[in-house]
Amino acid sequence: MPKQPRIYTPEEAFGRLADACARAEYCTRELRDKLRRMRVAPDDAEKIVRRLVDGRFADDERYARAFARQKASLAHWGRRKIAYALAAKSIQRDIAAEAIAAIDAEVFRAGVAAVVAAKVRSLGPECLESYEGRTRVFRHAASRGFGADEIAEELRRLMKK
Repeated sequence: MPKQPRIYTPEEAFGRLADACARAEYCTRELRDKLRRMRVAPDDAEKIVRRLVDGRFADDERYARAFARQKASLAHWGRRKIAYALAAKSIQRDIAAEAIAAIDAEVFRAGVAAVVAAKVRSLGPECLESYEGRTRVFRHAASRGFGADEIAEELRRLMKK
């Protein structure tokens, strides 16, 4: 017989989420998902989320800034991919736009350079000599959320070498 999932009281759920928020950043959407998995009643879940936001345990703006900074600098994501990911987490557009705008343009330039260089390494340097090879590199960088101008500039830079 399968084990029944535990049902948490609102106070237990608040305590667990407060602990989790003290260790890492969470957006309100992620908190609601966690509460749903804890099988907390929807009206209690909203009260818990409100308490966490009021107590500054969770803040969508702070989360968006941290998420965007991490994805741009460590994962080498472009502006578009970050914006789509934040939208998937139900972060408001204006908050996401502010978080992305706060990142230095040099971080994105370094990101597109790293992504393009890695793809060129995997395909071989001769890929820059053919239209098909450059298109493959371009599509890969575009899938990582970089704009056409950024990618084209980096490809031109590499082709000059």
